[in-house]
Order: sequence, then structure tokens, then C-alpha cells
Amino acid sequence: MAQLPRNSSSRLDPRGPLVFSTHALGRAPGSEHTETRVAPAPAELRVGLVGVPDGAELELTVRLDAVAEGVLVTATARAPVTGECARCLEPLAQQVEVRFQELFEYSPGVGSDAADGYSLDGDLLDIEPALRDALVLALPLAPLCRDDCPGLCVDCGVQLAKAGPEHSHGPAIDPRWAGLQKLQQFEIPQFETPTDLPDRSGQDMNR
Repeated sequence: MAQLPRNSSSRLDPRGPLVFSTHALGRAPGSEHTETRVAPAPAELRVGLVGVPDGAELELTVRLDAVAEGVLVTATARAPVTGECARCLEPLAQQVEVRFQELFEYSPGVGSDAADGYSLDGDLLDIEPALRDALVLALPLAPLCRDDCPGLCVDCGVQLAKAGPEHSHGPAIDPRWAGLQKLQQFEIPQFETPTDLPDRSGQDMNR
């Protein structure tokens, strides 16, 4: 999955759906501003069998708190999740909710701090990298259509939820005796008495 850089040299677009302005917040520690919005989901939010559809509606609640070092962002996001059940492979549709908190510094960090931290671009900040990390980590590695999904029959592959509790292939056969079952497919002649045996006494012995 492509990752966005934590600190980019390109200027942020104030019209970006995940870009927030801190202009009304000011830089006085203790000031706070909360904003809610619906934004399209970034691309490639996916892990294994499930993901957030590209452009799906994200419900965001973002709180900005001015602190001495920068702006502390506390955000909650709700997103739709689609994919396949890990047990029965049926399509599923769920909701995931994540909460994350990140500090956006007024000045970019130096050295290792620059790679690990976030910084403001003037009065703007972009929550997409932090939102992306939070959503991807929240996606289940083994999603289930329901907690008690019985999965597929190991013998025929039918979905057990549709087949019902009566679905069965008979008693389990010890694999060491499985070869004997094949012998039942062939008919072995049964002779009731010695007189039933073919008489070979008159065969030409010179052949």
C-alpha cells in the first residue's frame, strides 16, 4: 500500500477534503476548535479480503487544540468496509470506527523527528496520512460475515449456513482404510459349491 510522506515539501490545497485550517484557532495554547464533515475515502485503504471502497463517504469529527508545540489533532472517523468473509467467502459490508490523535508541530522536526512527526503547512494541516494509518490498522485480517459463521464444508465446499445442520457426508473414514472402499466398486464372483467352478479338465494340454 502506498504511504504518503509525513512531511511534504509541496504546498497543501486548502480545498482538500482532508485538509483543515487552523486560522481560527490561533496559536494561543488552550484554544480549541471542533469540526465535522463528510469526506471521500482515499484510495488503497485495503488489507487482505476487506477494504474501504475508494471515494466512500467518511464521517469525520476533528478537534484541534492549540498547544505550545503546535496543534494537537484528535479525530474520529467512521467508514464503510466491504470484502469477503474469511470462512464462507460471501460478500460482507460492515462499518469501522477509529479514533486517533496526532501532534502537528509549528516547525518541522529535525533528523529522526522529521521522519516520524507531522508539521503544519502555514495554517493548514492534512490528516490523510494519520487517518490512513488508523483505518488500515483497524481493518480485520480475518473478517467474518457474522461471529458464528460456520464456513464451508471441507468435503464438498458448500456453505454450511445454507446447507443446514442436516448436511453430512456420513461417518468419517480413517484414511488408512480409504483404499478398501475402492474395492467395493468391483464385483467379486461368489461360488456357492465346487460344482459352480468352471471345468477345465477337457482343455487341450498341448496349447
